[in-house]
Amino acid sequence: MSRIAITGAGGRMGRALIDAISLSDGAQLSAALEHPQSSLLGVDCGELAGVGKNGILVAGSIDQVADQFDVLIDFSVPAATVANAAFCAAHNKKMVIGTTGLDAQQLAQIAAAAEHTAICMASNFSTGVNLCFKLAELAAKVLGDETDIEIIEAHHRHKVDAPSGTALSLGESVAGALGRDLRQVAVYGREGQTGARDAETIGFATVRGGDIVGDHTVLFAGEGERVEITHKASSRLSFARGAVRAALWLAPKEVGQYDMQDVLGLK
Repeated sequence: MSRIAITGAGGRMGRALIDAISLSDGAQLSAALEHPQSSLLGVDCGELAGVGKNGILVAGSIDQVADQFDVLIDFSVPAATVANAAFCAAHNKKMVIGTTGLDAQQLAQIAAAAEHTAICMASNFSTGVNLCFKLAELAAKVLGDETDIEIIEAHHRHKVDAPSGTALSLGESVAGALGRDLRQVAVYGREGQTGARDAETIGFATVRGGDIVGDHTVLFAGEGERVEITHKASSRLSFARGAVRAALWLAPKEVGQYDMQDVLGLK
């Protein structure tokens, strides 16, 4: 039985993770964290998530629960994630990271932590989305040089980064299959007299509004036909269940950085 701690227990994803762990046979929720100034400190996290009391009270510091977990699941903000990765590396704890929006320096710090412990990091832990990564790669190999490629994503109004990490990962899958550098060919916005479309570019369109959990489409638009690979999430539970699955898979690993493609055997 893997003892799992989660960060952001009071957030939308935190509550979904509590629910997902309660539904898992091999996972045990052993600690729940919030920021030190949270009004939720000391609250039973099971009640908070609507799954019933579980006796796990929300703590305000990872140091308080250092001996209570084996794997940390972190869907928070970049600065907190980097600090938690350093803690896990120093205390022989495994870590699942779903945080997006990390910059190059922060990603390097995560990679450095993975030299001392096992980390699974992914832009999206949904099984369906990870299948779409593979399908997009295959479609790019077959259609890419003959089509214009656009990636469209939509999320709720509270999401703070754009494009989404999942959209960027889809772009990386497509660009990698075509031997292109996404940093050189990505177009993140169009306005005014932009001129004709460059065939090598990969476009991104972002929608923010309401309570959209997460929609992603990769569009391959050719002459006379188009192919669309679409994933629509209706519940965060799909992401949470994937993260718990990753935590269980990660438990026996010693060191190294992995992603959900490793967990699902898609590489």
